[in-house]
Amino acid sequence: MGWSILLIPFLLFGFFVLIASVFTVKQQTSAIVERFGKFLSIRNSGLHFKIPVFDRIAGRINLKIQQLDVMVETKTKDDVFVRLKISVQFQVLKEKVYDAFYKLESPHDQITSYVFDVVRAEVPKMKLDDVFERKDDVAIAVKTELNEAMINYGYDIIKTLVTDIDPDIQVKAAMNRINAAEREKVAAEYEAEAERIKIVAKARAEAESKRLQGQGIADQRREIARGLEESVDVLNNVGINSQEASALIVVTQHYDTLQSIGEHTNSNLILLPNSPQAGSNMLNEMIASFVASNQIGEQMKKDNEAKGITNKQKRTPPPPRAPEGEDLTY
Repeated sequence: MGWSILLIPFLLFGFFVLIASVFTVKQQTSAIVERFGKFLSIRNSGLHFKIPVFDRIAGRINLKIQQLDVMVETKTKDDVFVRLKISVQFQVLKEKVYDAFYKLESPHDQITSYVFDVVRAEVPKMKLDDVFERKDDVAIAVKTELNEAMINYGYDIIKTLVTDIDPDIQVKAAMNRINAAEREKVAAEYEAEAERIKIVAKARAEAESKRLQGQGIADQRREIARGLEESVDVLNNVGINSQEASALIVVTQHYDTLQSIGEHTNSNLILLPNSPQAGSNMLNEMIASFVASNQIGEQMKKDNEAKGITNKQKRTPPPPRAPEGEDLTY
């Protein structure tokens, strides 16, 4: 019984020693084991043993790809302050876990410092528009600089990304106004071009319409003249002379016009005169005017001929006079 009581403390001590000597390491993780403060070994994923009291786990290194976001405020070449968000994806090299653990106290601060240095050296060389267009150049420059610096500490820079470019709020408002003005300018140009096309098309349509209208009027008048000629020939064949035929045609067209006006209640056309003798009166007046004009023309012709004879007589020199005492008769 006494031995059993004494054995229990030894069993408990052995159990705690066993627990203290066993440890596990997760997947994609490395553990640093030290003995009396001196580096002993690097343990990878799985179950491992160490000597209690003598050995201890100094730290664990994450071998997964990690991301660090760095906000950098800097100035562009055209004196515009911008904030850039740089996302750095990095990973600890498995074969350089010792360097990653012992050479750097704070790797995140180290990476941040390099990002600040590179961005503030590259962005001031560019204008604001170039920063947006060449953000990949900034990312490549950061990656190249970080790789050269961090590879010696066991860190591999997988990729760097410029995930955000944020100018000052007033600058963004100005850029939006410029963009809106440019779009309005383009819209105005397209609207003006469309209006010009409409005007040209309308002018062409009107010109074609006028041409066809003129052609139609010409054809109409030609047919009217041909019809009148045929009508006069027909009337001459039945014993009606040309003057009577013309009077008959004028009177017929006069009454046809009156009938056409009466058929349209909303017509604004007024035909004067409208008496039954209007057609014959108009014809008589036309004939009288033709006769008067012919008489005036004949009289003007006679007057011109008389003036021509008088002028000719004036231009003919008188016969030479003989000197006194001389006879010019041959």
